[in-house]
Amino acid sequence: MSLRPQSIFLLAVICTLALTSCSAVSPSATPEPPAATKASVPPDAARQTMTYWAELNGNAASVKPNTQDVPFFQEWQKRTGVRLKFIQPPANQAKEAMNVLLASGDLPDMMEFEWDSFPGGPEKAIKDGYIRRLNDLIDQHAPNLKKFLAEHPDIDKQVKTDSGSYYVFPFIRGDDLLRTYQGPIIRKDWLDELGLDTPETMDEWYTVLKAFKEKKGVEAPLTFLGVPNPLFGIEGGAFVGAYGVKKGFYLDNGQVKFGPMEQGYKQFLATMHQWYAEGLIDKNIATVDTKTMDSNMINGRSGATIWNAGAGIGKWQPLVVEKEKDALFDAAPYPVLKKGDKPEFGQRSYAYVGTGGVAISTKSKHAEEAVKLLDYGYGEEGHMLFNFGIEGLSYVMKDGYPTYSDEVLKNPDKLAPAQALAMYTRASYFGPFVQDIRYMEQYYTLPQQRSAIMVWTDTNVDRHMMPQIPKTEMESAELSSIMNDVTTLVDEMSLKMILGVEPVNAFDSYVSKIKASKIDRALEIQRLAIARYEKR
Repeated sequence: MSLRPQSIFLLAVICTLALTSCSAVSPSATPEPPAATKASVPPDAARQTMTYWAELNGNAASVKPNTQDVPFFQEWQKRTGVRLKFIQPPANQAKEAMNVLLASGDLPDMMEFEWDSFPGGPEKAIKDGYIRRLNDLIDQHAPNLKKFLAEHPDIDKQVKTDSGSYYVFPFIRGDDLLRTYQGPIIRKDWLDELGLDTPETMDEWYTVLKAFKEKKGVEAPLTFLGVPNPLFGIEGGAFVGAYGVKKGFYLDNGQVKFGPMEQGYKQFLATMHQWYAEGLIDKNIATVDTKTMDSNMINGRSGATIWNAGAGIGKWQPLVVEKEKDALFDAAPYPVLKKGDKPEFGQRSYAYVGTGGVAISTKSKHAEEAVKLLDYGYGEEGHMLFNFGIEGLSYVMKDGYPTYSDEVLKNPDKLAPAQALAMYTRASYFGPFVQDIRYMEQYYTLPQQRSAIMVWTDTNVDRHMMPQIPKTEMESAELSSIMNDVTTLVDEMSLKMILGVEPVNAFDSYVSKIKASKIDRALEIQRLAIARYEKR
């Protein structure tokens, strides 16, 4: 799918696990790791200090608000012999904070950000003197990443620019099953109580939401993210995909299309307007963030949403079941129009999405040391730390399998697994490492979490996914300029029509404005990039 820059960030974060209601809970003092996990490091006075800019994951921040206090980051420094001074932007404001940082010219050594969303692309960020081209540094000082990319040429093509520049130490999903983690979630216990089946079609969804509203008295039967932009929660394909389109670029029989100018999108808006008018969708559709969505689902204000198996089902189920013993959050398939059809769209990430990539600034006087620090995550020891944490504390080896301990899965301080895992690892969100499938096999402790992945992957989305394609600097700048105008127009159009501020039959005039904003040139840029990518 094709997303605007801020959408890329939050989708990434979408996969990040959101803040929970347990924010007041603090973990017990972190035990000293067993001697076997300690690395031989220089005396404290001799340790190198570098600056690291990154937003802190929501689940970690709900327990330890400062990055420096999170056990994972302490252990990473201990093992590598590096001291890090963390610069932490406000939650959900990374893009705005990065703009201010770049304008200041006072850049830290390392910056964890969506560099592929930089206006003009990462090649321009290099040209403008913000970040370093990493080819020589990786070749000389990053043997672990260099080896991985040599063994995975398909990913290697994705993590460099069209001109061949490496620009970040990337976050990479190490298994296809890790690429799907999100979809429709519904209160199955309410369905059972009302004698209704799990909805599959749009008509069945309407029936279910209507029943939640009228028979259960649910204030906002369907809720989903409207931050950082309207309809963000459906950009993976939920509901809009039933009409054969998605909110962004996609492939249709090999041809690049832009969903919001297709007639199917008009039909989707008409349906959403009807649902909104009847009170079936959260009236705060434009301002729902992760905190609001958590509250809606935990407190019973809503009974259906689109969210993650971990941050959604895994977080809400144990909290709600304490108050309602029969409560059950379960997955629903992506909706279709005709019963029995296979959904065409659904959430599906790339092996490399740009999220969590760490660049080295041109102002850094410690580039070689930064490269060695970041390369650690791609080696055997670093892989285990990033995915499983500290042996003897957050995991133990059982028959050669790294098994999460009760400290993570049954935390004595009542931390949810999502929170505990974020204390000791980066497996459940992003960073400079390769994500391990064994994390997911254990992190999804509930049977409905594991079955959710099977339900949500049962789509034809692979037919419609755009390749992960770098653009040239000029293409990136031009595409960014066009899409800034187009996406603003689409977001405004979509929201106004759903709210009833504008009639749905004004759609065609909005499409004319989209075309006037040079969307045809954007489509051409996408086609040219695909053609080059396929020739690599």
